Amino acid sequence: MDDNSLVLSSDTVWGILLRFAINLVFIIVLIWIIYFRYTKKEKFLFTFFLIGIVVFFVSSIMKRVDIGLGLAFGLFAIFGILRFRTRNFSLKDMAYLFATIGLSVINSLGMVVLPLTGILVINVLIIISAFALEKILCNNAFMKHTIVYDKLELLKPENQNKLMKDVSARTGRTILRISIQKIDFKRDVADLDIYFKE
Repeated sequence: MDDNSLVLSSDTVWGILLRFAINLVFIIVLIWIIYFRYTKKEKFLFTFFLIGIVVFFVSSIMKRVDIGLGLAFGLFAIFGILRFRTRNFSLKDMAYLFATIGLSVINSLGMVVLPLTGILVINVLIIISAFALEKILCNNAFMKHTIVYDKLELLKPENQNKLMKDVSARTGRTILRISIQKIDFKRDVADLDIYFKE
């Protein structure tokens, strides 16, 4: 083993494996500790981890092949967008997929100037950003759902508290706000938008 084999920016097997270990640690923090903690979606964990691992190694190999990094990153982005444009893959999930791909591409590059410090700073900034966004934006976000409601007498302004209690009891959620979308007097029902924390 030569002196350069354990340098983070080297393209030897040991340099790539060292960068892979760093990549894996930060992907675990991003996906397992932040994403799963706030979304509880187990079904995407396998996908995110495997994409992060494969993108890392493909990017590491493409570095030696005469292909532009922009083209390589574009291929991963197109794959992600085309494959995961399904109804149950939300924008938030897409953001985490993009962050996973971005982390893996960044970590696959052997940064020549301040290799360990540069990679650690970039990774930590991405992790802190994801955590801060989850805490600040998503914790204060409300879920909205439209329901068909059949007690029209509770829609009067003076019955607002009774309406909130009734809808909360029926849905099993703590309702924070209700807005009336449409009232159908023929069927004696109303469409209500209810807002609650996830």
